[in-house]
Amino acid sequence: MKIPSLEQLMKYRIHIAILAILISVVAWATELADLVYVCPFCRAQRTVIGLLGLFLLMNPQHWLNRWIASTFAIFGFVVGATQHFRGWAKIMSGKFEWGDQWYINSWLLSGFAIFMITALILYLWAWRPQSDAE
Repeated sequence: MKIPSLEQLMKYRIHIAILAILISVVAWATELADLVYVCPFCRAQRTVIGLLGLFLLMNPQHWLNRWIASTFAIFGFVVGATQHFRGWAKIMSGKFEWGDQWYINSWLLSGFAIFMITALILYLWAWRPQSDAE
């Protein structure tokens, strides 16, 4: 499988934005349906992922859009990093457990959220309109 280049990814801004929004909506739906436990860290991260998707749908080159999106991304990243570090503290103290449902482990999910928030804000800052020649 060939990894897409940045130039190829630039063509899919709307798809990436909608995917981020869908991930946020599905994550919220799982909590609202009582399928997962209530977690304030997770709430902040999933909300930021959805908001970054919305900011990608708007004019990504406008300075105000980038400024507000960056502020939310920093908040989401710090919340995710805090939650992730708490997991590392449990690992180092020997108290870490994957649990029966390892796929909803907060340490694992906060790592994914950090990755997604970072990728979305970097994508927003790197995005440029495609020229008509391409």
